[in-house]
Amino acid sequence: MNIFYRRMVLATATLLVLASCTFYESREVPFRPPDQIANVQTVGGAKVAAEHYADKSMAKKQFGFDIRGAGLLPVQVVIDNPGPRRFEVVAEQTFLVDATGAYWNLLDRKTAYQRVEASSEYGTIVKGGAESGMWGAAAGALAGAAIGILSGHNVGEAAGMGAAAGAAGGAIYGGAKEGSSDEPGRQIARDLANKDLENRIIEPGNLDRGFLFFPGEAPSAGQLRLQLRDASSGQLFNTTLIF
Repeated sequence: MNIFYRRMVLATATLLVLASCTFYESREVPFRPPDQIANVQTVGGAKVAAEHYADKSMAKKQFGFDIRGAGLLPVQVVIDNPGPRRFEVVAEQTFLVDATGAYWNLLDRKTAYQRVEASSEYGTIVKGGAESGMWGAAAGALAGAAIGILSGHNVGEAAGMGAAAGAAGGAIYGGAKEGSSDEPGRQIARDLANKDLENRIIEPGNLDRGFLFFPGEAPSAGQLRLQLRDASSGQLFNTTLIF
């Protein structure tokens, strides 16, 4: 096997390996106002509704990674607060009730992220970020070989130069896109924090939404027993949202 074919085989094999890596793409999750959700309730003058993401494929589509496989069951809560109250979620009195009637505690932000960090897909995502520069080198080798064939130049030499150029370009692109090998992990943490409704104040006059993360061991989502507190007066409000 001559040098050209060896390089082509190596480049192709590298591309196939990298194609199996998982790359994370930050996504915004859409929402509907409470009036458009069937389980809407009026709580302390605010309209509150919720939708669950127990379905694995739907949750992955919305979050950009297998969040159910990572051990979380997300529930999106939407609150339209036209009145004067400042609402916050009372975590210790908010529960997911599954289809069998079993209750599941709300996970705090730290525990939720630890579950994601310990998942197998998280490791694959971080690994994929570290290998973004390698992708440029392999793709460059194939492109260089093609240019060599079309131009009539030495194919092996063109493939080698293409790999070098691809490595440099891949490193620059990878550095700009990923920052470092653990940048995708940090982005996941930022996204989860931004989407998290716990510890957030829903100010007067605001339409707000966010996610509550429950244990992924819950097999289904039947109800959300939600407790809200007026952050100014301490008054408590309870509601049950049926999915």
